[in-house]
Amino acid sequence: MHTENKTPGIRRHLDYPEKTMFQMIEDIASRYPDAPACDFYNCKTSYRKFISNIETSARVLLSLGLGPGDRVTLCLPNIPQALTAFYAVNRIGAVANMIHPLSAEEEITGYLNYAGSPLLITVDMFYEKARAAASRADHEVRIIVVRIQDELPMHLRGLYTLKSGLSLLKFPQGNDLLWSRIMKNPGNAPLPGITFDAARTSVILYSGGTTGHPKGICLTDLNFNALAMQCREFIETQFRPGLTMLSCMPLFHGFGLGINIHTVLVYGVCCILMPSFNLKTYSQMLIKKRPNFIAGVPTIFDALLNSDSLKDADLSFLLGMFCGGDTLPVELKHRVDAFLRGHHASIQIREGYGLTECVTASCLTPKDEYREKSIGLPFPDTYYDIVKPGTDISCPCGTEGEIVLRGPSVMLGYLDNPEETAKVLRKRSDGHTWLYTGDLG
Repeated sequence: MHTENKTPGIRRHLDYPEKTMFQMIEDIASRYPDAPACDFYNCKTSYRKFISNIETSARVLLSLGLGPGDRVTLCLPNIPQALTAFYAVNRIGAVANMIHPLSAEEEITGYLNYAGSPLLITVDMFYEKARAAASRADHEVRIIVVRIQDELPMHLRGLYTLKSGLSLLKFPQGNDLLWSRIMKNPGNAPLPGITFDAARTSVILYSGGTTGHPKGICLTDLNFNALAMQCREFIETQFRPGLTMLSCMPLFHGFGLGINIHTVLVYGVCCILMPSFNLKTYSQMLIKKRPNFIAGVPTIFDALLNSDSLKDADLSFLLGMFCGGDTLPVELKHRVDAFLRGHHASIQIREGYGLTECVTASCLTPKDEYREKSIGLPFPDTYYDIVKPGTDISCPCGTEGEIVLRGPSVMLGYLDNPEETAKVLRKRSDGHTWLYTGDLG
């Protein structure tokens, strides 16, 4: 039995535009050019400036000989340059190969070899490790180095450099490049025309996948844009300019990139960027910035309950709190909801379920209804089924089996791994290709 969302007021089917991720951002920027796209320690970037930065970065990439299909590795925390670089890669039709900045040296080498990536963009504090990793790759890899202080307000820039960045000013070295320098001289390469291709890999994310071994997950513009539209349809408080998201979940994670960044940017919401999670800083950001939306994993919300800074805080500004990345324990769900009520918030925490193989969440619990042990209702155009493990046979209602799903956010497949792809993307008797998750439901 296939399950889809038939909730009144939520459309079951959406029309997805034939546009790239960059074009979706460009569209909202044309309508709200002066709205802030991101806020980094009070240094705000308007959508107009964001588009300008992306196009300048795109010219830099072109001047380095990169173009459609080339895989650019981004090894960056949540900083403004990371957003700019990501959409610049998309703008020229290249592929964003997203990796964890804290990856070990040998892991970075493996990612570079796996993707055949000729360019790595990282932050100065990780440069030595990145350079060592790139030197061991089986092909030549050039590095662009960004500096966090370049995006900080003036009064914090000097303090940060003295405290954390003074010893890093010697980087980059050799033939590697400094982001801020090349952004001043991007060259005059004309930007190419934009061609949308629903079957083009635009992003590679890494995950243990459904079989436990790290694999490159090939995702498309359609995957990310569909997710953005599905989320907005499912969230009663519609995303719009003037609202903010505290974007702490990392860019190399489908939840971070798909929900915390792209979904909200598509609708003109401002991303309040946090490079990493720290309970004290996160709590202070909540109080100071008063974000309308927060999204994270269960451990973040569990930590917030024990924050002294939030003991007497008024959280009535929150319009949405979303949990994913791991199962939200029932007991934690009840404690978080009680915490929200006790701090004047009119919402409850909502849980989603998904895999990196479909970017991130593909369903969500309703706004005002909670059923214990439920993962919610499918997004528009997304269908769920429960099958007998090891088969394509649907289970009767109430019977445990493997969760399978299909919809517009499902990946193209695993990078250069047709055997593993065939195991999890399987065509059933209905003629549709389903993602076999390996999870029981």
